[in-house]
Amino acid sequence: MDLSPGALILCSLLCTVAGQAPVVTVEPRVATIRQGESVSFRCQVGSGAQPVQLEWRRLNNQALPDNAKVGPDSSVLTVANSRAANQGQYRCVAANSAGRGVATAVLNIKHAPKVQLTPTGPLHVRIGDPVSIGCRATGRPCPKLKWIRQGSTLQLVTAEANNVNTIQWAAVRPEDSGVYICQAENNEGVTEIKVEVIVQGGPGAPVATVSTTEMTVVEGHTVTMECQASGSPPPVITWSKLRAPLPWKHTVAGGVLTLTSVGRQDSGQYICNATNIHGYSQAYTQMEVDTPPYATSLPDQVRLQPGDPLRLQCLAHGSHPMQFVWSREGRASLPPGAVATKDGNLLLAHVKLSDGGTYKCEATNHIGSSEALAKVIIKA
Repeated sequence: MDLSPGALILCSLLCTVAGQAPVVTVEPRVATIRQGESVSFRCQVGSGAQPVQLEWRRLNNQALPDNAKVGPDSSVLTVANSRAANQGQYRCVAANSAGRGVATAVLNIKHAPKVQLTPTGPLHVRIGDPVSIGCRATGRPCPKLKWIRQGSTLQLVTAEANNVNTIQWAAVRPEDSGVYICQAENNEGVTEIKVEVIVQGGPGAPVATVSTTEMTVVEGHTVTMECQASGSPPPVITWSKLRAPLPWKHTVAGGVLTLTSVGRQDSGQYICNATNIHGYSQAYTQMEVDTPPYATSLPDQVRLQPGDPLRLQCLAHGSHPMQFVWSREGRASLPPGAVATKDGNLLLAHVKLSDGGTYKCEATNHIGSSEALAKVIIKA
């Protein structure tokens, strides 16, 4: 039977499709969700001989997790109430008489960090032993790691390599005893894990302890720090300050350090040193000095003409946070149109003759307050 050219082309196309393996795509190709959320992937057959059978698998032909379900026609895969273990690749496999086609989808699960220590502790070590504790965390996004000591907010100096953050001592001392915390943080949460280090010394070795490891005091007050030390013979106790000499207004008696009329410059870490013939030990106290405000106005006097802009700035030294309030002496309120900002500025776009006078800024923090005056002179 003779066929027309159009019929030949149609026959050729039909024969080609009849002998073609499936061509498939997956939407979306990549999905990122939070742990506990759900997501669906759709597998679509673009071309290929019918009938086509669809099947979903994990990478390396692993079975689907129990919270992954496939729709009636096998084209849709839904992962419900996702877990961290659901992260990875999922493959849609389409098969017909001519062969197979494969499309891959990637599922990323954002979750708070999980932290692991090596070793786990508690660690019993002897004075002078080298000690190393590694902290590893998993999470998405990749978490940041840091070490702190319990009772302190100071971040410790550590070494990081191959996604392990390590705290280490070349030779531990009695004062290194304590609880250490590895914190892992990403934008899904913060996770921490603790390990106790117990340093055991030889007979009679000193062990120093302080009455408090952190304190916040007010400028001008008298402060005492008490240090006690065990050991035989009884250790000699001295005090020092990290990277600075002790304040000149200080006395030491019986292990007690007294600082008179402390100032902001006296903030820092204070070290109790206990020494005898068997060795030495240190204990630390972190002191922060809070100061009341001291306010000034910039400028403290200004001469303007009607229509000029007015800008006054209140500056204050002292502990933050700080609040600023502007007022005008002898008046119940500021001039109409005046704007006082949170950072201490007073703004007036166009002054009038009646806007002259003395303006007062009051700066306040949790310790006290301070006032500054600015004289505004307006002449036509």
